[in-house]
Amino acid sequence: MKDIYDISELSPHVPDPPVSHMTVEQKAEMEFGPLTSDKWLSYAQHDPNDDIKPSVLDDPPYFIVLTTYLDYLIFILIGHIKDFFGMTFMPQHYSAMVTKNGYPPWYSAFESFYPRRLKRRLDDCFAIPIHGVPGRYINCYNRATPDYNETFYYDGTSRPSLNLSSYNYLGFAQSVGICTDDAVSSVQKYGLSSCGPRNVIGNTDLHVYTEKILSRFLGKEDSCVFSMGWGTNAHLFTSMVNSKCLVISDSLNHSSIRFGIRLSGAAVKVFPHNDMDALEKILREAISQGQAKSHRPYKKIFVCVEGLYSMEGTYCNLPALVALREKYKYYLFVDEAHSIGALGANGRGICEYYNIDPNRVDILMGTLTKSFGAAGGYVSGDRKVIERLRLDITSNTYGESMPPAVLQQIATSMRIIAGELNGNEGKERLQRIAFNSRYLRLGLKRLGFIIYGADDSPVIPLLLYNPCKMPGFCRKMLQHGVAVVIVGYPATDIISSRIRFCMSAALTKEDIDKILAISADIGDTLNLKFSSGIAGGEKNPGDWKKGIRPRWSIEEVLAKTPEDCKKKIIY
Repeated sequence: MKDIYDISELSPHVPDPPVSHMTVEQKAEMEFGPLTSDKWLSYAQHDPNDDIKPSVLDDPPYFIVLTTYLDYLIFILIGHIKDFFGMTFMPQHYSAMVTKNGYPPWYSAFESFYPRRLKRRLDDCFAIPIHGVPGRYINCYNRATPDYNETFYYDGTSRPSLNLSSYNYLGFAQSVGICTDDAVSSVQKYGLSSCGPRNVIGNTDLHVYTEKILSRFLGKEDSCVFSMGWGTNAHLFTSMVNSKCLVISDSLNHSSIRFGIRLSGAAVKVFPHNDMDALEKILREAISQGQAKSHRPYKKIFVCVEGLYSMEGTYCNLPALVALREKYKYYLFVDEAHSIGALGANGRGICEYYNIDPNRVDILMGTLTKSFGAAGGYVSGDRKVIERLRLDITSNTYGESMPPAVLQQIATSMRIIAGELNGNEGKERLQRIAFNSRYLRLGLKRLGFIIYGADDSPVIPLLLYNPCKMPGFCRKMLQHGVAVVIVGYPATDIISSRIRFCMSAALTKEDIDKILAISADIGDTLNLKFSSGIAGGEKNPGDWKKGIRPRWSIEEVLAKTPEDCKKKIIY
């Protein structure tokens, strides 16, 4: 039987050429593709004349749903049978799950069932080691497994693959350019540690400088930066709310928000994703009834949402949230981890996308790892709020300070986006990611795939459903030189496994042509083209109402879709 993990299918067994043999121009092109035409530019901005409509979710045919559940049932039955006989006749292979020398097992067979029996079959699609800069191309090491992902063997070779697996939205993950030069200069000035020449240990004038640039960019009074984005949310809520407060959270909020809310001890209520009617009902009940036991009024009510939801590719309904805030006088928290830098004509996030004054949002939080090619997170708001956070937020009290090179990367990239450095480079990056996102999303819809999310969103989920198709799609994409991310349970519903394309301004229009052609071929092989067209992509208006599924050929998609994606073009 042929080994499906055979390395020879991935790349020839030749060593990688030394990076030092590449010219600066070659390295730059591998990390950020050149713009081949000014026609392939757009921008992500909501049209105020358009009503904000809820996202339309396309449903798969019933036989896809039934076979998906059936596949999981078969996996579970076979897994339990193997566990029963294995623990009975080969207990040495289950030492961590059986009682030994009077000690209880490390973990139960039931708790570890999913990672052992289901996830392990996909492990070759996760955590692939890479080297170099994760820019336009990413260098993935080739590996093989003789024991179905128990162990991996490497031959030292790798292959460059088009990178749709990194949150490199604006393409600032580069080893050459002004950002890298400035970061190197900051190391020469400040050293590798966070100790500055003029300020106390852990805080330099570069920290203050970066926070001022961030505040100006966001349109807020003050900002505070932290060394970890996930930790920013995880520790923020303990400084803002307590057991006498209420936090109302969107059902699809990130795990860091959920963790932080639980850590704070505040009362929690959840409303369905982007359902403003359900949110208003919860608000009215909370204001009228008060706290659960005493019925005293809540000291604070926070509503927490994300600007761009990283699994669905949808936006929050910020205009409706702001209107409710002014009506019910609650505090509004928006996590802009994925929207800052990627949305809006000037990259200023979800507020600019909807043309809403940032001061109508109480707390803006975001990460600096994605659009800015750096690391860490930030919180922005009124000066009094930020000054209070600096005193007791545990991220600052117990966490490490941000290194100078990271701070300089943030400051330089943000100034480029704002148009303060390198002329129109920042505007071009913003226009490129907007066009790329529109083009890939509409192209995939027209090919017949079920795609979630807003048209401008750089997160493009392609629904797979069947668990066997997750590794199948990922492996075939890698064989064709495209690196993608697969997502399944528990990050999504058990039936809603997907490929999550992470778009970047570093990709060219020709790169997306290649991705669409490869996806079309794999979609036919794995039977993934079952969209009804209700969410877009239908070949003729009204086809989905007639039960006719969209069937564009790849030639038609490549010929017509780029022009159709040039809504709101900037020349």
